[in-house]
Amino acid sequence: MSARVDLIVGLGNPGPEYEHTRHNAGFWFVDAVAAAYAAPFRKEKKFHGDVARIYAHGHDIWLLKPDTFMNLSGQAVQALASFYKIDLKHILVAHDDLDLPPGTTRLKQAGGHGGHNGLRDIISKMGGNGFQRLRLGIGHPGDKNKVTGHVLKKTSTDDQVEIERAIEQAMKVLPEVIDGNLQKAMNQLHTN
Repeated sequence: MSARVDLIVGLGNPGPEYEHTRHNAGFWFVDAVAAAYAAPFRKEKKFHGDVARIYAHGHDIWLLKPDTFMNLSGQAVQALASFYKIDLKHILVAHDDLDLPPGTTRLKQAGGHGGHNGLRDIISKMGGNGFQRLRLGIGHPGDKNKVTGHVLKKTSTDDQVEIERAIEQAMKVLPEVIDGNLQKAMNQLHTN
């Protein structure tokens, strides 16, 4: 049984030079959530990132975009989760995923980092992997030596359209995820 969500973290790299890169798919999702609830982000030094708060399904939910760069994402998550006493199981992390083609979105409870440096740092800093994940497919370049260039490169127009479509699909099941009905959300999302 999954838990309701009190914190949604979008992973990415700060700065205009990274804004349209595949590695920022998590930022794009959290931006979509903030836009849907008309919640403005503000810089929060103590949380090492941009923070917004929405009210949905009877409780406050924090949105976080770390500004620490991907491989230090856990610093921001730990700071906010610790301050607001948010347990690992109440956190949803949205991130890019090389193993899924663009346009594919998957939900997951817990698991390893799969080589993703943002997830690796969150697991390390938070002392566990029991958070929920929203995996946004960005495709694989086909050669492990090309991965860094692939994730830090601007998406093609076709891939961008597919990723945005995937984010729309994820937004449709977000109410279920927030309420702790991860399995129901998975059933809906994974059959699309």
